[in-house]
Amino acid sequence: MNGRGNIAVGAKPKVFLTGATGFIGGRLLRILNQEGLPTRCIARSLDRFPRELAGSCEVEVVQGDLLNREGLDRAMEGMEVAYYLVHSMGGRSIFHYKTYIGRDLQAAENFVRAADAAGLERIIYLGGLGEMADNLSAHLVSRQRVGQILQSGRVKTTVLRAANIIGAGGAPFEMLRHLAERLPVMICPRWIDTRCQPIAVENVIEYLIGCVSQPATAGLTLDIGGTDIITYRELMEIYAQMRGLRRMVIAVPFLSPVLSSYWISLVTPVPAGIVMPLVEGLKNEVICKDNRILELVPIRLLSMKEAICNALAELEQRAGKPISRQACFLS
Repeated sequence: MNGRGNIAVGAKPKVFLTGATGFIGGRLLRILNQEGLPTRCIARSLDRFPRELAGSCEVEVVQGDLLNREGLDRAMEGMEVAYYLVHSMGGRSIFHYKTYIGRDLQAAENFVRAADAAGLERIIYLGGLGEMADNLSAHLVSRQRVGQILQSGRVKTTVLRAANIIGAGGAPFEMLRHLAERLPVMICPRWIDTRCQPIAVENVIEYLIGCVSQPATAGLTLDIGGTDIITYRELMEIYAQMRGLRRMVIAVPFLSPVLSSYWISLVTPVPAGIVMPLVEGLKNEVICKDNRILELVPIRLLSMKEAICNALAELEQRAGKPISRQACFLS
């Protein structure tokens, strides 16, 4: 390390990873392992941790909970860079997700205090797009508040703000996939025509890795998004096009977030408690307003056609099937 917040060129910092069993954290852990970065993961359940990675000489797993400050202090000892990828979307019931918001804020408070005590150099947090002045949903407000808490300590915290992240296994893609596959006609709330700037999960991982080696990102709040600024209706149409499906999307004014959440949870495997904050956030336009990341961490951004086809290909590979023509958009 070259002073607080700066990582020496060619250095392999000791990484503390939260959310290692999640949609983003699991992918990031595999890349960190491939790069040979020594990584310590904290997990509430060791049984859920991937056995093939738990046995790697570069990966250490400790049992703990971000709501337990004492255990967190011990787990963070000797670490240099931390990824904060813990986020509670909600439980199975739509009436519980605001309780999870309170837990998120407490976990962030514990984390930043433990990071200060451990003398960490950097924190990198993946949050959500949206401006407080735009009457954000409770879900998006909580994402912003967690970022503010993490930046309130002595450790230089990079906040990456993303809209919907599209990839196999992620809630936004699974909702999109099951709705489009099962319903020739989709009845959606009027917010289906709100614009957004979704991003491929592959690009999110590239940004998370890139920020570690780019000291200029330390302490900044940066928007990240893909190449497409589109409505949610257009995103559904892209999926249908990639799969060769004929689908009709109809927006109606009477579908409330609660009704929409119950309806989507009936059609898809995503629980209503997770659907609810996503649906509620549809009313907010989430588009990158700060594009500094394009110069700070230059990568090739994927289009939504590429992102969706990559996700379809991954699902088919997991199932042990040959990649179909619809899913082989990329080599």
